Amino acid sequence: MRTSCRLLLTFVLVTALLPVAPVAAQQKADPVAPLLWQPSMNIFRRFTVDRAKMIEFYGKVLALRPLSTFELGGGSQMTRFGVGTSEIKLTASLPRDRQYPSGGVKEVTGLRVITFFFPDEAQLTARFKANGYPAPEFHNNRAMVKDPAGEWVELVVAPGAPASTFDRIEVGLTVSDIEKSRAFYREFVGLEELPPVHDAQLGTTKYPYRHGTTTVNLWSFGKGLPANTGTSGIQYVVSDAAGVDVRAKATNQKIDSALGFTLPGLKTIWLSDPDGVTNYFAETNQSRTAPRPTATR
Repeated sequence: MRTSCRLLLTFVLVTALLPVAPVAAQQKADPVAPLLWQPSMNIFRRFTVDRAKMIEFYGKVLALRPLSTFELGGGSQMTRFGVGTSEIKLTASLPRDRQYPSGGVKEVTGLRVITFFFPDEAQLTARFKANGYPAPEFHNNRAMVKDPAGEWVELVVAPGAPASTFDRIEVGLTVSDIEKSRAFYREFVGLEELPPVHDAQLGTTKYPYRHGTTTVNLWSFGKGLPANTGTSGIQYVVSDAAGVDVRAKATNQKIDSALGFTLPGLKTIWLSDPDGVTNYFAETNQSRTAPRPTATR
């Protein structure tokens, strides 16, 4: 009897000392960040208004750098503008499997705001007036305006700032569950988490996440808001779309369009963040083979 007890005690002690891999660590996948090839993100906006008005607003009023128009096939086009290494992509189409409620930044979840930076308020205001738009109302060097499709654009004037300031963009996402969204952009995408700040204009805390010259700002005004899942979204150019697919499946992310070639040489996987905002990852012939470019912050 005593021998059996001693053997049982020895077994328990030895078993307790054996290394056991934590369950959470076994299920946790590496973030996508090491696969991000472009040192920024691209932002797309879909619209149904006159294309010429959108081109005028982003090209003449905001004076963004024009890029070549991309033919999507079937008579559809993507109009592109550059800000540093980022692109603003405008498409006149609204997929039927998405939702498009309109409203203020505090009234609808989704990608609600694109922020651009400018060196001179007077010149920017003059361009608005010259093209028939009301002059922006600036408060503490910031103004909120709407583009011709009714989507929000934030203008930030930074006189005397380094030239690299004006190669940056920010996007503002209104989310329903701040912790879920923070986890998605911090742990799955792997963006650099910056300290939270109080946004006096919106009256809430803003949680910034950065990749190169693009910053994603998250804020929340509670649950139960209508969700805009189609007007705007984020594109990442990656070196390995299949690697994103592996990480997405390992962490049970919502996959909207499976990994595959959508155009010759373009391999993509389309995901949704916790509020249905499109995050799509594109591997191009260039990003597949060329060294990663760099950009200053």
